[in-house]
Amino acid sequence: MIFSTLAFACMNVTVKYLSTINAPQIVFFRSASSLFFTFGYLLKNKIPISGNNKKILILRGIVGVTSMTFFFASIKYLSVGTAVSLRYIAPIFAAIFAVLFLKEKIKPLQWLFFIMAFSGVVVLKGFDTHVSTYGLLLVLIASVFSGFVYILLSKIGKSEHPVVVVNYFMIIATIVGGVLSISNWTTPVGIQWVLLLSLGVFGYYGQVYMTKAFQSAPTNQVAPLKYIEVVFTLVIGLFWVNEVYTFWSLLGITLIIGGLILNVLYKESIK
Repeated sequence: MIFSTLAFACMNVTVKYLSTINAPQIVFFRSASSLFFTFGYLLKNKIPISGNNKKILILRGIVGVTSMTFFFASIKYLSVGTAVSLRYIAPIFAAIFAVLFLKEKIKPLQWLFFIMAFSGVVVLKGFDTHVSTYGLLLVLIASVFSGFVYILLSKIGKSEHPVVVVNYFMIIATIVGGVLSISNWTTPVGIQWVLLLSLGVFGYYGQVYMTKAFQSAPTNQVAPLKYIEVVFTLVIGLFWVNEVYTFWSLLGITLIIGGLILNVLYKESIK
């Protein structure tokens, strides 16, 4: 899981570094370069690419690319550590969707942890003058769609191979990102080509190592570790893109991540 969070952190900060390139174009390169790995894996292991639940796989891809696009767009207006932390409130929206659509029950203590996490958003916006309202809106929209992705994945369950799900996502994201980039294309120069292509490598290996972590250890041990991504992102962003974090931004981030970690631990303790 440490390798996974480090890979995702590198991807996040790379997106920040490429802030002169529009979000759909970044989505295009991130997804297109991942297809090399996903197609290669499926073909090598003779796994059917089309999957069993095409409609829901396509819907998952559409919802996923919407979330990714809004998240990448938000990084242009927010410090990357703040954007990543705010994206992590997706489980709150997932819980709300689960109550509405799957008729699941949420324990009162879980709502308390969600309130704690959301209070971090309030602290960030209310006290940190560096937080852009527009950027905040973008990342909250990304979180809502990300929460819906969780519901779709729970619907898919184990009926599809994980790489098939990811492959659908990458195909749809490549198409959508490519089409949306046509009218606002920025031709990369020099190192930008390498960084854009590296996004798919970071994203793919982040997914692979995260999957391996959940397969090799209990969820209650692994799940909280995924939030180390925020720490890695903060540190890399500090040194690579010279980001500045105020006391209020760090407090808000701590409340968000703390509330979500407590929720994960509590959910596992009552199983």
